[in-house]
Amino acid sequence: MSTHMGDRLRDLRKQGGLTLEQLAKASGSSKSYVWELENKNPPRPSAEKLARIAEALNTTVDVLIGTDVPEDDMSPADKVFFRKYRGLDADQKRVFQRMIDSFWED
Repeated sequence: MSTHMGDRLRDLRKQGGLTLEQLAKASGSSKSYVWELENKNPPRPSAEKLARIAEALNTTVDVLIGTDVPEDDMSPADKVFFRKYRGLDADQKRVFQRMIDSFWED
C-alpha cells in the first residue's frame, strides 16, 4: 500500500515533535510551502528543498518520496531492529539518532 508523500512528511514531522513553522525554519522553507507539500496531491517539491526538509527530519529523500527499501527486502534481524526502533518515543529516537550519527562524524 502506497502512502502519499504529504502523509509521510506529516507523520515524520509529528514524530519529531515539530510544528509546520519549526520544520519550515529548520529547512529554510516557508510554513506555507511545507503545508502545501503535506496537503497538495501531487506535491511539487524542488529537489534542493526536499533534501533540506529530509535533513531537518533526520531522514532521507527516499523515505519522503516512498522509494526506500521495502521491508520485505530486509533481513529478519533488520526487521526486529526497526520494529524495536519504531517502539521508541520521540526523545529516545533523537538520542539514538545522535548516537548513530556520531559514527560518521569526522
